[in-house]
Amino acid sequence: MARYTGPVCKLCRRERTKLFLKGQRCESSKCAIESRPYPPGEHGRGRIKETQYLIQLREKQKARRIYGVLEKQFRNYYKEAARKSGITGENLLRILESRLDNVMYRANFATSRAQARQLVSHGHVLVDLRERSKNMVALQHAIDTSGDRGIPEWLDVDAENTKVTVRDLPTRTQVDTQIQEQLIVELYSK
Repeated sequence: MARYTGPVCKLCRRERTKLFLKGQRCESSKCAIESRPYPPGEHGRGRIKETQYLIQLREKQKARRIYGVLEKQFRNYYKEAARKSGITGENLLRILESRLDNVMYRANFATSRAQARQLVSHGHVLVDLRERSKNMVALQHAIDTSGDRGIPEWLDVDAENTKVTVRDLPTRTQVDTQIQEQLIVELYSK
């Protein structure tokens, strides 16, 4: 599985919003966007011409970075969402939200999506959670400390037995990320 391995605080600064890529650090005053709310780089404080293309591109990049998906995979998700019946932007968000690593993050079994992705890629989470992985320190810590994040209505979580059941696909009103999916659809439909 390919993934971004560079500095993630720069990604938040580039998008000029908190993407919550570092778990608890993003919720504290140590977040880089708090101390430097401008894009990284030599010309970060310069005037940026806000074109329509730039706005659409930044929205797509923000969605990619929140969910930890690379460009080719994101484009394939968009094509799959366009093939389905219904609104393409909402279909895209449903596909991204129903990924296994995102379900683990939403169920509070990981403190960040990157940690959830690592749990999935290391084989601790398949369709079911493996028995020997239920007692992992990182998993128990995430369950204990992530009480402030709410669990979406489309999931049933049993923290005692470390089980998650996906009842149905999420609707747009149940997805709480600040993504304007219509801008992503406009960008790809050019």
